[in-house]
Amino acid sequence: MPDKPLVLITDPIHPKAIAQLREHCDVLIASDAAPRSLQQLMRGAHGLIVRSQLPADVFDDAPLIRAVVRHGVGVDMIPMQVATRRRIPVANLPGSNTTAVVEYCVAAMLHLRRRLYQIDASLRTDGWDPARPIANRLGELSGGVCGIVGVGAIGTRLAAVCAGLGMRVIGLTRRPETLPPGVRAVGKQELFETSDVVILCCPLNEQTRGFVESRAIAAMKHSAILLNVARGPVIDTSALLAALREDRIAGAALDVHEVQPIPAGDPLLEAPNLLLTPHVAGITNHSLRAMSLGAATAMLALLRGERGPNIVNPEIFD
Repeated sequence: MPDKPLVLITDPIHPKAIAQLREHCDVLIASDAAPRSLQQLMRGAHGLIVRSQLPADVFDDAPLIRAVVRHGVGVDMIPMQVATRRRIPVANLPGSNTTAVVEYCVAAMLHLRRRLYQIDASLRTDGWDPARPIANRLGELSGGVCGIVGVGAIGTRLAAVCAGLGMRVIGLTRRPETLPPGVRAVGKQELFETSDVVILCCPLNEQTRGFVESRAIAAMKHSAILLNVARGPVIDTSALLAALREDRIAGAALDVHEVQPIPAGDPLLEAPNLLLTPHVAGITNHSLRAMSLGAATAMLALLRGERGPNIVNPEIFD
């Protein structure tokens, strides 16, 4: 490894990972992830650790770049075709935030099903007697059907947890033969018609962009809820907003959004029965540490010229 290569990080990571990198590299954390800022900083960078969306031309003026590591799993934040064409290895960290995302999904399902926040608020403001009847109209997860779109590492763990909660699990995946035991393969229409809870944890690609459109939402039960921990563009947001406003589904939880950050005044902020979070499903203190240390280890290996185990574009080595 050359003396002190520069590693650029789009957003802060765990301090222990910063210390690990600084034993061998100079480290620069971007003050912001705006395209112009990143483009300027990339001119001297040998490595890039990614936590924010990169501009499509981020590699155009980056003559020294030799390694890119995604601090997480999804690589849609990275212009992969350009990286591959320029033979820049890109690594990710599969499994590093699986537990965090699965626990988020369970929390979101319970939030929407049991509405403890609503009961708590009513108890505090209206009193005991008005608060108790709210529970009469709420449902349970047990005995229902959970439909998972994208049954990879997260979907597989989620299926096991939902089964443990007494739910039947169905799955939609490109490779039905890889579904874990107990998960029945179904098509899109059956999944949306049958599920009491629909959870999206698929990658964003040309097949999944706009996957949940008005027809799919119209097929859902009136009592069903929809969770998105995949990517914002997987859902047609306008179709979901219409369904929520017209009370055609029971609720939704969105951790990812078509536009991030959500702009002030966005209609999402006023939608009923909608839980909104700022892309934090995979972030806990534990997962942040694991992803950061994994990213630092992968970056140092790539800068040493080693081929790591989780290269997303291995064809560059052919």
